[in-house]
Amino acid sequence: MKEKKQKATESKTRREFISDISKASAGGLLLSIPFRQASAQNKTWTVGEIMDRFIEESTGEPLTETVDTLKAGSRDIEVTGIITSMFATIPVIEYAIQIGANFIIPHEPTFYNHLDETDWLEDDSTYQYKSNLLEENEIAIWRNHDYIHRHSPDGVYSGLLDKLMWKPYVVEESSPRILEIPALSLTELITHVKARLGIDTVRYFGNSNHVCEKVLLLPGAMGGENHIRLIKENDPDVVLIGESTEWTTPEYVRDRTASGKETSLIVLGHTDSEDPGSIYMKDWLLKNLPGVDVTHINSGNPYRFG
Repeated sequence: MKEKKQKATESKTRREFISDISKASAGGLLLSIPFRQASAQNKTWTVGEIMDRFIEESTGEPLTETVDTLKAGSRDIEVTGIITSMFATIPVIEYAIQIGANFIIPHEPTFYNHLDETDWLEDDSTYQYKSNLLEENEIAIWRNHDYIHRHSPDGVYSGLLDKLMWKPYVVEESSPRILEIPALSLTELITHVKARLGIDTVRYFGNSNHVCEKVLLLPGAMGGENHIRLIKENDPDVVLIGESTEWTTPEYVRDRTASGKETSLIVLGHTDSEDPGSIYMKDWLLKNLPGVDVTHINSGNPYRFG
């Protein structure tokens, strides 16, 4: 591990490691990536064919238990264009309508609960508006959560590591959660992460001068017990998570530090930590679906900070 760490440090200086790229707005819908055409070939794809192709490459056959189901539309729809995003928000749907795309592949739920159950929303005006918008414009939505995490490599981790420029620092290829980065203070690490991911603000715990080298990277919402187990097993200097309830992981990290095992915590936000996976999906589609127009849209963090 020490040899790999030394080699990584030599390949990129500490100053180079702290990126100074311009930050994008993290607050709203980002349409900075225009439609691109994968190929001039005139192949027509259906929603089902695209789903099956990714599933075959990820798990070989459909999972018996999965949240990755169609949330709107049908398998037989001929695809005119694809949008990948973290969430199929109403602005994302409206943009799809505007540019003539009829297939949206989000990573997370469309209807406000993990299983996208809608019985409890039938008389809700917000649900009705969104559902009618999809039906009237014949737009299909396929959630791609379980399959992209089972892809080789895991599409979310791979996309996030690319964004952070951290692939050279992965300790074991089979476990991209653990990294050995060039030594940075917590403040310097936060600056790098914000710049690379286009985040205006993050929540964090720790001493600003705490030296961080061993990183535990846990995007999304794995749950407090999983966070705590992995912290215990790996003993990191700093943990980067997507989100957590305040009474689980943050309180554990605070007590862990108070007990003598100094550990810092950076909370990126669920969307900001996993959106690079939707970029990974866009790139996969462009590579594997000749003739289909594909774009990625950052649906944005719903929060503003006062």
